[in-house]
Amino acid sequence: MRIFLAGASGVIGRPLTTLLVAAGHVVVGTTRSAEKARELRALGADPVVVDVFDSKMLRDAVVQTRPDVVIHQLTDLPDVFDPARSADVLFRNSRLRIEGTANLVAAALATGACRLIAQSIAFAYAEGPEPHAESDPLASADGEQPGAVTARGIRALEAAVLNTPGIDGIVLRYGRLYGPGTWNTPNARAPLHVDAAAQAALLAVTLGAPGIYNIAEDDGAVAVDKARKELGFDPGFKLTS
Repeated sequence: MRIFLAGASGVIGRPLTTLLVAAGHVVVGTTRSAEKARELRALGADPVVVDVFDSKMLRDAVVQTRPDVVIHQLTDLPDVFDPARSADVLFRNSRLRIEGTANLVAAALATGACRLIAQSIAFAYAEGPEPHAESDPLASADGEQPGAVTARGIRALEAAVLNTPGIDGIVLRYGRLYGPGTWNTPNARAPLHVDAAAQAALLAVTLGAPGIYNIAEDDGAVAVDKARKELGFDPGFKLTS
């Protein structure tokens, strides 16, 4: 298949590019950096330098690709977490999820792509009994508290992916990522190695009905039975070196 991978140079995008190419897919991967474009080419992808907020440039890139599947692995997060800048980081990442996702969905519609797979998070559920199932409510988006800012972005992203006519949308609610390039450790609640996150996206290219899937290690925080059954998700997956 022809895959348009938005965010191919990110912490999930890199291992996902490797997996997609190994599976025989043709991958066009986005980055905002010419240097990272060279790295993507070395992984076997056809890189394109584009800013998701530039709707025309993004649309042109997707149209030229003529993808069967679009994968959204975009975030706006720094390589190193600075607590003093956390409010700005959350705002920028939420803006990307709202505006960037809308631009990517519009571009996918313009090409007739049959499937859109998007990264969400599994730690934005409202407080309640665990493990959280995909049908459990998300946290409130009201106010300017960090959780509300994040919830607004997640709600907008998921609504655009799941509720746009003509799009078969799959939302992968990832746990707290650990591994190369991340901030967390395996001891975080609902942990998820970046390689397992990438494998889930690879599986969703051809498997699974449209909808939401929790993607995390099975530590009791979120239920991953649906992803195991419908996608064949393996929480312990790691790329061999």
